[in-house]
Amino acid sequence: MLDEPAAGLNPAEKLDLIELIRRIRDELGISVLLIEHDMGLVMQISERISVLDHGVIIAEGTPRQIQSDPRVIEAYLGRDDGEAFLDD
Repeated sequence: MLDEPAAGLNPAEKLDLIELIRRIRDELGISVLLIEHDMGLVMQISERISVLDHGVIIAEGTPRQIQSDPRVIEAYLGRDDGEAFLDD
């Protein structure tokens, strides 16, 4: 289980982290539970994603499915009227 492992990393360190997580997953056959807000990192290494909004699962699927899910887009980018759902 990794909780925000990319926090504070520079781009080169993030690439190293991505490679390390992939090796752990692919070469050792170990499942990795990743909690992360860096969507680029999540999309690069995840096979399956669960998205939460205020503690409630709003979507589950492959990275491609998640990227196009209207509930995810609404929750993380806001609605057409400009109202966002993230508490900043």
